[in-house]
Amino acid sequence: MKSGVQAPTGAFVAASWVALLAGMVTYLAGLWDAKMALNEKGYYFTILMYGLFSAVSLQKSVRDRMEGISVSGLYFGLCWSSVGLVLVLLAVGLWNAELTTPEKGFYAMAFVLSLFAAVTIQKNVRDVAALRASQGGAGGEIDA
Repeated sequence: MKSGVQAPTGAFVAASWVALLAGMVTYLAGLWDAKMALNEKGYYFTILMYGLFSAVSLQKSVRDRMEGISVSGLYFGLCWSSVGLVLVLLAVGLWNAELTTPEKGFYAMAFVLSLFAAVTIQKNVRDVAALRASQGGAGGEIDA
């Protein structure tokens, strides 16, 4: 069976990892240096971790459905709800934060970059695993 998936180039894989590291390091460096209470820093850190998980989980669910792998409607809905919830939590947190507008934009952009990069990395992992499986090589059993 011939796979319709193309292997991501090394440059694309590297750019995806650089984007994730840039987004996360920038976001976390901003938190480290921020003049806010520790519980507020914890709120923004938790939103980043929850956002990364929910975005990857949604990408995996969408890809599973595209490949004919069963994903329950409940889980699929929870994935979409989680992504929506984390975006609302970030927006509400930034709206109410005592930060300047450029600082709010800084956190929002670093957050979005991190989510996008995490989804891209997940896609790269799935593409490579699908190619290996279609070629009969090792690694096709990866459940990414």
